[in-house]
Amino acid sequence: MPVVAIPTPGLTSGRPIRLHRPLAVDMRRTLLLIPHEIASVPLFGFGLLFALLALAALVVSIRVVRQGGSLLDHWSRSGLIWALSAAAIVWGVPAIELTNIDGDPVGLPVRGYGVMLLLGVVAAVALAIARGRRYGLRDEFIWGLAPWAIVGGLIGARAFYVIEYRDQFFVSDPLTTLRRIANFTEGGLVVYGSFIGGFLAGWIHVYRNRVSALTVGDVVLPTMLLGLALGRIGCLLNGCCYGGSCQDGWAALHFPNGSPVYQDQLASGGLVGIELSADRTEVLAVRPGSPAAARGILPGQAVRHFNVVRSIESADPRRPAEETPFGLVAEIGGREHYWSALDLPATANPVWPTQIISAIGAITLCVMLCFASRFVTLPGVILFAGAIGYAIMRFLIERLRSDEPGQFGTQLTISQWVSLIVFVVSAVSLIALAIRGQPIRPADSSA
Repeated sequence: MPVVAIPTPGLTSGRPIRLHRPLAVDMRRTLLLIPHEIASVPLFGFGLLFALLALAALVVSIRVVRQGGSLLDHWSRSGLIWALSAAAIVWGVPAIELTNIDGDPVGLPVRGYGVMLLLGVVAAVALAIARGRRYGLRDEFIWGLAPWAIVGGLIGARAFYVIEYRDQFFVSDPLTTLRRIANFTEGGLVVYGSFIGGFLAGWIHVYRNRVSALTVGDVVLPTMLLGLALGRIGCLLNGCCYGGSCQDGWAALHFPNGSPVYQDQLASGGLVGIELSADRTEVLAVRPGSPAAARGILPGQAVRHFNVVRSIESADPRRPAEETPFGLVAEIGGREHYWSALDLPATANPVWPTQIISAIGAITLCVMLCFASRFVTLPGVILFAGAIGYAIMRFLIERLRSDEPGQFGTQLTISQWVSLIVFVVSAVSLIALAIRGQPIRPADSSA
């Protein structure tokens, strides 16, 4: 039986995400795959890039000698950088190259999620500089704040996700654990974690420069929402943070075979028309006309195993293994069943476009806060009002999502619990500011 087990869950194929008419877009998780070799010569390892680096080192050495300099002095000062560059080309890049279904390297991916994350950071910093000038903050202060907030935000966002899904990361091999934790460009960042980490790290810079934390919060929070909006487009490209099932319609998203939502729907039995018991040991119902019904599967039959696999008969050896579509292997009623990718629907059942809703909500809230900044003079109001707005928005959007389990014995996700805390703390802080606060920043006619 031509199947292969999935090495890691939640991988998305490079196929387009089809939206129900009239919305039609072409989206890819991997925007660009830098090939492993050019004209049969490897690009990474001891290949073309290493040869170019060696040639550059030779040219630099010749130039130093011609200018009467000392090679020993030059390489003692810059040798470490060259050595690290060589190590990255020879060992670093090959370690993160994607492989095909046979395990052979095929190239280095440029991820849509990572690109949108980078664009979000650039846009947020640019807006922060513009807003900082309106609030009397020097550009140098914002440039100094940015690394603290960015690095702290990434660490906080990743830490929040790793803690929540620790079983997916911590294994007996420490190197594998570290590699999984560090691989954040493919998804796995929690917005609330980035807010917490960014604000805590940024506070260090704020404290050192003796600047009002409330004023900085007023400047920064709208910019974080702008970055969030672009980041959610990255989520759409990556196929993560997807919504729950919905009626098909103009706004419903149809993700392709290979996406996380397709994998989840296939693992639950929904895409083959099977409803499984909670312990996945019995068939409770079979949808008429479904792939399962065509195999003669009946309610009440016992289930020995029900596993999502890679359908390798559809694999392209020139492409990464993660783009190989999913199939399904199951033993039901004493019979072994295999559904290849050709036997399954091309796309998942329709789901809510939560990534798009989140992006629109974040950019709308950002614009509203920037507009309100023209009239609000009390430091902290923009910060806490924005936090309240985002908490409400996130709480409601979580109701449309199905990729997060309930916590603490309730149906509320961890993000909904955090939203409640943020809402209460921000509301109390806003009331306290209104009662005792006095405007200290003169009103500005432009935000």
